[in-house]
Amino acid sequence: MDGVSTPQTSVSFLKGHGTENDFVIVPDPDNVIDLPAAAVAKLCDRRAGIGGDGLLHVVRSMAHPEARAMAAEAEWFMDYRNADGSIAEMCGNGIRVFARYLERAGHTEAGDLAVATRGGVKKVHLTKDGEVTVSMGPALLPADGVTVTVDGRSWPARNVNMGNPHAVAFVEDLDHAGDLLSVPPYSPASVYPDGVNVEFVVDRGERHVAMRVHERGSGETRSCGTGACAVAVAAARRDGVDPSVTGVPVTYTVDLPGGRLLITERPDGEIEMTGPVVIVAEGRIEPAFLAATDAGVGTRAETGVA
Repeated sequence: MDGVSTPQTSVSFLKGHGTENDFVIVPDPDNVIDLPAAAVAKLCDRRAGIGGDGLLHVVRSMAHPEARAMAAEAEWFMDYRNADGSIAEMCGNGIRVFARYLERAGHTEAGDLAVATRGGVKKVHLTKDGEVTVSMGPALLPADGVTVTVDGRSWPARNVNMGNPHAVAFVEDLDHAGDLLSVPPYSPASVYPDGVNVEFVVDRGERHVAMRVHERGSGETRSCGTGACAVAVAAARRDGVDPSVTGVPVTYTVDLPGGRLLITERPDGEIEMTGPVVIVAEGRIEPAFLAATDAGVGTRAETGVA
């Protein structure tokens, strides 16, 4: 195990999902658990682990070096990992699940909450009926786009950044996206030097679209919150709608394989995403399982990680 020790006691976890975008939740308020990429990937493995599109490491902002500067604004930091163990800036469905976990654990109540992420501090509103709204911040629309090609078909894709990068392609049929197991080819590659989430979108009605997505580091997922936001913004611009010009908010209904999200863009540029969240189960990860991972899971005292 490359000299990395594993804890002698089991580690608590929960499982939750937002429109079937599912996550392993690891509560760790004091940031004492070290989670190497290989261990995260094993935990997210749907056959050999718990299974999930990603992992939510729940840490107090003051306890994490990447979040201390945000601690005055947000007590909690979402240390988000993709299913392959790589670190991501932001996850829209993930932050809704994260917020619902904090409420369940008694760390917050229904109402407004601020959460620190690598994409900045995000404002969340929890209702008592299970719906969670996240203020995702403004979308950035870089001028450089790409061309996405699948099975001989090609489409222009709009470059939208929601704290993480997206390429949004409008297609005639969602089956044209292919299997989405691997990254759909796009060019020029230089537009997204760190990889990209690719969305394929069809129209369902007025201000109503459906999408499929390849999430960077996770493959096709049942839902992607930042992707739904990127799709709504791209659809609005395609439709000639810009709330910063009209002064009127615009809402798009976005259907995903795992459910439905409502995305509202406000005149000040703020994007709000609303949808359901479910905490499915909780349990403990056995030490023997942790010891069997390629890198192990240890405490920071054991691994020497600060």
